[in-house]
Amino acid sequence: MSVHPISSSRPDPVREAKVHLAAAHRLAVFHDLEEGIDNHFTVTVPGHTDRYLILPFGLHWSEARASDMIVFDESGKTLEGEGVVELSAQCIHSPIHRITGARVVLHTHQTWAVALNMLKNNRLLPASQTASFFYGHIAYDDHYAGTADSLDEGERLAKLMGSNHVMFMKNHGVLVVGDTVAQAYRRLYKLERVCRAQLLAMGSGQPLEILSEAIVAQVQAPPVDDRHSRAEREKLFFEAMMRVLDRELPGYAG
Repeated sequence: MSVHPISSSRPDPVREAKVHLAAAHRLAVFHDLEEGIDNHFTVTVPGHTDRYLILPFGLHWSEARASDMIVFDESGKTLEGEGVVELSAQCIHSPIHRITGARVVLHTHQTWAVALNMLKNNRLLPASQTASFFYGHIAYDDHYAGTADSLDEGERLAKLMGSNHVMFMKNHGVLVVGDTVAQAYRRLYKLERVCRAQLLAMGSGQPLEILSEAIVAQVQAPPVDDRHSRAEREKLFFEAMMRVLDRELPGYAG
């Protein structure tokens, strides 16, 4: 069985970032979170604060490889690699990285999250244990104004994002940030599942049982017996998902 440990020593952090970014693209295909060549995942290049890794526009996410990743800056210029960054990726992601300090920014139009964001009341409710982890950490952009074609739009979104982990973009999609690819992708994956659960429950026509603020706080608090920290859970989750890719959609590390 192939194992891809996420090293704490990070002997080659740029290489690791490229491998994890490629894996995240392929996982998004495997988990039905993608739209072919559209939407965008970016990672700040380790050792830098003003240049970013991205899959060049035109490659299908299922064929993403570490060696495909290009480096671009906020002006949209390709600094390393072959290919170009898509305009809306440049305009949305660069300012969010710069203003919020997020190392990883993932933006998708994944089905269940978009479905929730098509509703007039698109709030994610703390009606389950998993949904409770997101409560109080979601920014809401309730005014879709068309596709992003200037850095001004990214700056607007970044200011709205603040210190939150997730942004709901009404009539559009979702955006998730994190310190690592493992953390951000785990959030994206779980977000889709809780959006699906809420919409299915709403479809029953029965009232939802909303958890109390006290219970939500207890769920979000670090466990007393911290045998698996949040960071370790994120690491183990992503390592397990990469092993799934090794069986189902290999080649991302090439």
